[in-house]
Parts: sequence; C-alpha cells; structure tokens
Amino acid sequence: MLIDKFLDYLQKEKNYSTYTLRAYQTDLSAFKKHLHSHDKDLQQATNKDVRYWIASLSEKRMSEKTINRKIASLKSFYKFLLKTQTIDKNPLEAITGLKVRRKVPVPFSPDEINALFDLELFDDDFEGIRDKCIITLFYTTGIRRAELIHIRLNDIDFSKNELKVLGKRNKQRIIPLLNSSIDTIKEYLEIRENEFSGKEIPDFLFLTRKGKKIYEMLVYRIINSYLSRVSVKHKKSPHVLRHSFATHLLNNGADLNSIKELLGHSSLAATQVYTHSGIEQLKNVYKKAHPRSKR
Repeated sequence: MLIDKFLDYLQKEKNYSTYTLRAYQTDLSAFKKHLHSHDKDLQQATNKDVRYWIASLSEKRMSEKTINRKIASLKSFYKFLLKTQTIDKNPLEAITGLKVRRKVPVPFSPDEINALFDLELFDDDFEGIRDKCIITLFYTTGIRRAELIHIRLNDIDFSKNELKVLGKRNKQRIIPLLNSSIDTIKEYLEIRENEFSGKEIPDFLFLTRKGKKIYEMLVYRIINSYLSRVSVKHKKSPHVLRHSFATHLLNNGADLNSIKELLGHSSLAATQVYTHSGIEQLKNVYKKAHPRSKR
C-alpha cells in the first residue's frame, strides 16, 4: 500500500516514466521482502536493517552501480514517508552509496560498424529492414534505448532532417539526421506500411512482428545478434553503440559541448565518461605533436 502511494506520487507529481516507476517498484518490493523475512514492515525499518540489506546484495555479487540505484530508491521512498508523516525517523539518514569502480566501455571500431552495414547482414523482410533502421539510428544519433523505443511517427521531421526525442526526466531535444538515416527510415516506413496495411497499430515508429510497440529486451537482442557477427568484443549493447557514436565524433574533430547536446547530458562530466577513449587518443596526439613534449 505504501509503495503504491509512493509510485502514484512519482507518476502524478513528478511525471516519471513507466520504466523508472518499474525500477522503483522492483527495488522497494525487494527491500520489503527482506524486512518481512525478519518480521518487520517498511515503517519499522531501521538503519541497521538497511545496512544488512546492502551487505546481502554485495554478497550476491551485485554491482556497486545497481546497489546504489537501490539505495537511491529507498532514500526517495523514505523521504516521501517522512514528508507525509508516515514515519518519524528516516532509516536512510546516515546511509551513503558505495564507491563505484568505473568501467569504461570499449567502443566498436569504425571498421566494425562499416562491416555491419557493408556485409549485407540484414534481410529484405520487415524485421531485417526494421533492425537495420534501429541500428542506424543508434549509431548516427547516439540516442538511448528508452528514447528509441518511444519514438513516434510524428517525431520525425523529414523536411528539416530532424528527430525529436524525450530523454531522461522528460527533457525533450532535437537531433539532426543524416540523409542516409532519412533514406533508411523511409525504406523501413514503406515496408512497415505494407506489413500492417489495414490493421490497427500504435503510432510508435518501431513495432514487433505482431504490430506491438517494440520492447527493451528485443532491442538488446537485435543489437547483440548483429554485432556478434562483426565483433568479438564482450559487450555488445545499445549503450556501446551510443558510446561508439560519441567516441567517433570526438576522434573526428567534434567538440565535447556539441557531443554533450547530442547525447542529452546535463553536464560535461557525464559526456567525458562516454568519450574516455577518445580523450586518451587526443592525449597521445598531443604528446607526440607538442614541441615541449620531447624535452
């Protein structure tokens, strides 16, 4: 009941996305289950209970990033309970997040990306052309997976070569589209129309074979499947394509501020995480080229 009230508040007052609400529900339900195993409910939780839970998550080899997200979920939840006078003391008051070991994703090389499109890996049917369009948009715009899933038909402005996306915290941004990306989208829209002619379908750009809005796991499987054919890198995901987009732009002369705007980041610090490998390349060029570097 308390969790439902909190989620209702996030949805109506904060306008959080369905994906974010689902993450909060998962985290809070897991903590509730932990408390029940110790004969307690959410209102009776103490600082010690939270610490025990965090320790149990670490023992399960859960990543620091995931644990910190769960801690953040609890903090928001108990602030809400305190604000609504449901509890007198916040059990998260002295709890801090874990130190995260930063892992820099390895981007795909331009050769790997070129091979993906040059080797004719995509079939000429609905799913093949759809998959090609999905990968094209990921690599040429740097959008997030959730942003791609929620693209609607009227978000594309063919006259201006622009794409409108809704990013984190419902921040809208406009992304320029290459002529080649426009051609790929038009090719997909043509087969999409033929595939579902006369059927009632949602106005989302990307659909499943059954005419439903595409979903997160399917998008991940599509990316992983095609990239596995051209790359031996361990991680093959939409996020790595986003990282590749940023890194390749930086390596070809784009400035960080422009990349920041394209990615929809609120700060340059976030952008630098994605473009770490590009910065390292710039450092090497700098050291080799500057006259003082040989002294």
